[in-house]
Amino acid sequence: LSLCFPQKLWKMLESDQFRSIWWSEGGKYIAIDEELFKEEVLGREGPQQVFHTQSIKSIIRQLNFYGFTKMQRGEQRSASLPEFLAEEAAASAHSQVLCYFNPCFNRAHPQLLERCLRR
Repeated sequence: LSLCFPQKLWKMLESDQFRSIWWSEGGKYIAIDEELFKEEVLGREGPQQVFHTQSIKSIIRQLNFYGFTKMQRGEQRSASLPEFLAEEAAASAHSQVLCYFNPCFNRAHPQLLERCLRR
């Protein structure tokens, strides 16, 4: 059984297997450490492969197809101190942290995931 893109994202976010993608701001948006994501997720091959691409541009295109919008730095300040410190550490390590929001992709409301459809 293969999962659609938002379902794969959700599984990744809920698993403790990935450090390159996480829920932020109380689960209202997702954050992706671009360099680590390329290595940790897109670098996988064979049965370990998550997506059928090794391109971050393809992942961003999928996010856009499913109605995610990119948030600018500063718009997405975390409420909790540990999240804030983690984001600052990631940002100061010269890695790009990408943040995306979709009203139907919210950790507190998993039932909305079925509304997260491809445009």
